[in-house]
Amino acid sequence: MANLKIFEHRSIDYVPLAERHGKVWHLWPVWFSGEAHLATVATGVVGMALGGHFLWMMLAVVLGCALGTFFMAFHSTQGPQLGLPQMIQSRPQFGFVGALLVWAVALIAYIGYNAFNQAMAAQTVHTLFGTEEHLTMAIFAVASVAVAIAGHDVIHITQRWVAYLMIAALLVFTVAAIFVLRLPASETTFGPFSGLPFLAQLFAAATYQLSWSIYVSDYSRYLPKTVSVKESFWWTALGAFIGGVWTMLLGTLAAALFPTLDLSQAIRAAGEAIFPGFGNFLLLASLAGLLTITSLNFYGASLTLLSVIDSIKQIKPTPAKRLASLVFCLICTLILSLVMSKNLIDRFGEFLAVLLYLFTPWTAINLVDFYVVRKGHYSVREIFNPNGMYGRWNWRGLTAYIVGFVAMIPFFSTEMYTGPIAHWLGGADVAMLIGLPVSAGLYVLMCRSMDLDADRELARLADVGLEQDPA
Repeated sequence: MANLKIFEHRSIDYVPLAERHGKVWHLWPVWFSGEAHLATVATGVVGMALGGHFLWMMLAVVLGCALGTFFMAFHSTQGPQLGLPQMIQSRPQFGFVGALLVWAVALIAYIGYNAFNQAMAAQTVHTLFGTEEHLTMAIFAVASVAVAIAGHDVIHITQRWVAYLMIAALLVFTVAAIFVLRLPASETTFGPFSGLPFLAQLFAAATYQLSWSIYVSDYSRYLPKTVSVKESFWWTALGAFIGGVWTMLLGTLAAALFPTLDLSQAIRAAGEAIFPGFGNFLLLASLAGLLTITSLNFYGASLTLLSVIDSIKQIKPTPAKRLASLVFCLICTLILSLVMSKNLIDRFGEFLAVLLYLFTPWTAINLVDFYVVRKGHYSVREIFNPNGMYGRWNWRGLTAYIVGFVAMIPFFSTEMYTGPIAHWLGGADVAMLIGLPVSAGLYVLMCRSMDLDADRELARLADVGLEQDPA
């Protein structure tokens, strides 16, 4: 297995400076290809499925991706500074045990996304080759876990090649679409503005981009500490934004051209309209991207699960435990995708909405703590100390999360529940715009009572000699 040296340390996920490697531009292909696959295509269909009009949905995709990517890329800059994966960094805000709240949310996202990815892969392979879908799900899941087992460097290399493949495929599709494909001159394309599908598409795109925040620094933490905030932000943001917008718009266009077909068939038909055989190639390329992002999800789920166990009962990390955690996550996603595959595809928009509600308070608290409250000064040692300076429960972070979440409830808009304000707005969901300022503002306000100079000095002293004895 590659890159298992970090497991020799007591701290499960800390990457010492001596083991830092790679170049900051490598973040671009990781997050471009992380976006360039079928699940992203599906996100671009959310507004069209609600009766939106193509040109307005294009604008919603661009604005939504810009909003979500902005927050996601700022999380990426935390990796080189701390050498820690994203969710471990939640302990200073929520406490050693309190962070289990957000880790549970992260596991929901990992397992939910991978179950959906496996269902999408099965549908696509069935469209291409007429295969049995349940068997395809299992083969796809096992292949994704194999890439995750290979480790960080293999994932980076694989993502790079997928990025090149998808850039070529999307370039051909885009140029040819301009000259070959013709949208119907109807309200489906040029209709008037409609608030509900526009906001649904905007926040679906924003949530999709924001959901990478739970592990975006897992793939930047191997970079040297000398990498600047500006460099890691822009290489991450440009890869994720370009890949997200480009791929979502593929789904939006396919849905506008072939509204009666399911997603895989619509993409295939759009490609075949350009030239024979290109539809199959486009699906296969998107499927390759889906496999690599599923492996990233398994990798992140493994780290999160091990951290959850370590928070309850301290364990000595080993390759065998990492493999066991991957197998556990594999079984969970397979059960969910095999039992609920069709429902998962039909209700992907609902899943994104739930993630939006769960992640919005966390991302607000995590970012303001890093950039405003503590200004990047943390003790890596104390993050792994259950009785350390960050405590077992941090009432500030937990209170800000709960209050921010509760503040969003009247703005929820899903099939399961529609809040009174969302109902008054005609079903429009603007919960994210409420949760971000409420959670961030309340957390900063409560932290005013902290002696931040003493906090930073204590963090500095705790980490003296860290690189010589990371335990």
